[in-house]
Amino acid sequence: MSALENRLRGILRATPTLMRVLDTARSLALPDWLVFSGAVYQPVWNHLTGRAPDYGIKDYDLGYFDASDLSYEAEDVVIRRVAAAFPPPLRQMVEARNQARVHLWFEDHFGEPYAALTCTAEALTRFAAPVFAVGARLEADDSLTIVAPFGLEDLFAMRIRPNPLRHARGLARVIASARARWPELSAET
Repeated sequence: MSALENRLRGILRATPTLMRVLDTARSLALPDWLVFSGAVYQPVWNHLTGRAPDYGIKDYDLGYFDASDLSYEAEDVVIRRVAAAFPPPLRQMVEARNQARVHLWFEDHFGEPYAALTCTAEALTRFAAPVFAVGARLEADDSLTIVAPFGLEDLFAMRIRPNPLRHARGLARVIASARARWPELSAET
């Protein structure tokens, strides 16, 4: 366990809304689930810049992996089940998506090809920037599992750089949006 992982765990545990989301997600027992993206990296940026823990968080991405039924109808059952587990306003903010079916809609939505995934953690390797590729899961014993395929250095350096495994369209727009909320960020394009 690295020092940065321990530091991240401490920051996440000090973010009450995220911990509520993680606790509720754990109770749902979805297969191979993670809460990832802004719900995880933004509390770190907030901590580093002295902002409130929930500042800038627009949603909580809850990914799970279930290849047994790739229909939208099966995913929608889970989406509705997840929504029912949360009170407002979290009900509208937690977005559950089956990572096993992302390849079915990604290209139409984002204009880039997307090969099928084998697990939720693999989705993180496809994110536009390494700093965004961080996920967390609250385990049955209350430990936090951290998944960060590119490490945590960019996160704690507040640095956005392109994913070396993917050329993401629209990265400049994503960077501009992030820097509007956290002007302390550095960025490479």
